[in-house]
Amino acid sequence: MKIAHVAPLYEAVPPMLYGGTERIVSYLTEGLVELGHEVTLFASGDSRTSAKLAVGREQALRLDPRPVKSEIAAHLAMLDEVRQQAGEFDVIHFHLSHFLHFSFFRDIAGKTVTTPHGRLDYVDLAPAYRRFPRFPLISISHSQRAGLPEANWLATIHHGLPEEAYRPDFRRRGDPYLVFLGRFSRDKRPDRAIEIARRAGLKIKLAAKIGVDDRAYFQETVEPLLDGDRIDYVGEIEEPQKAEFLGGAAGLLFPIDWPEPFGLAAIEAMACGTPIIAWNCGAMPEIIDNGVTGFVVGSVEEAASRVPDLLRLDRHAVRSVFERRFSAKRMVRDYVDAYTRLLGASSQVEMS
Repeated sequence: MKIAHVAPLYEAVPPMLYGGTERIVSYLTEGLVELGHEVTLFASGDSRTSAKLAVGREQALRLDPRPVKSEIAAHLAMLDEVRQQAGEFDVIHFHLSHFLHFSFFRDIAGKTVTTPHGRLDYVDLAPAYRRFPRFPLISISHSQRAGLPEANWLATIHHGLPEEAYRPDFRRRGDPYLVFLGRFSRDKRPDRAIEIARRAGLKIKLAAKIGVDDRAYFQETVEPLLDGDRIDYVGEIEEPQKAEFLGGAAGLLFPIDWPEPFGLAAIEAMACGTPIIAWNCGAMPEIIDNGVTGFVVGSVEEAASRVPDLLRLDRHAVRSVFERRFSAKRMVRDYVDAYTRLLGASSQVEMS
């Protein structure tokens, strides 16, 4: 198949630091190339790929030091280029937020598929989607669909990671500690993670991005709790550091306060054999096998009480579940199956 992937321009593909969507786009693109498909990646010019790279913007938006930028203009220019090349592809796969591309591709909706990587319960999304009902979507979890239950859903495909990217080291070193990985935001609730660790009597290490919109929250809520010892902020870590950071931990705390559509950090931890305590919110109940890869909880008190149970979980079993459910190879196969169904449905429409 000739496949185009259209990535957001906020981060490079794969991202140099934080960036879950762009990392998944990279794993999917590389996996498709490995299977022999002809893939073009529309992304920022600082991306790295074995596919053909079509540069949508020379540098990813977040790391561009210039103070005055237009995210909308950058994406519109890239979409116009995708539209000009649309006839070259069997499938055009979009990974953009809020359906920005729909107006450009209304007449060829049947050869496109869109994976929304964020929440879908914004009040304006459902009315907007009703204007474009022919566009097929692929959800990243079943719970994500709740915001758009009537959409043209083609499949649900959970994220996956390359098995070789995270090699677990099952040896325990020193005193157990917990970790928080992600972004310092109200939605991710690092303050909650700190309180859980405090009640459980364990140290916690936090590795997280501080976004522009999250800086005030970090300074007012999180920073006063840091002491550099029991509660230690280690900065925003790069991808090669994750295996050691997660693999050395007794557990990952994922106490989100929003309908997380997937939660990539959870399967990154599983890949390292590290179990998770997560909130009963968003996709967490379908990602975590309760009592095997971690525990899904509903309060700080319950989370803290589960920490001793977390320490007793079989880390080899955690890794085994990751290999079975969340490998990149499985994810790529699922997307190929979805593309095949999409092309079959498109052919039937053309014949009728």
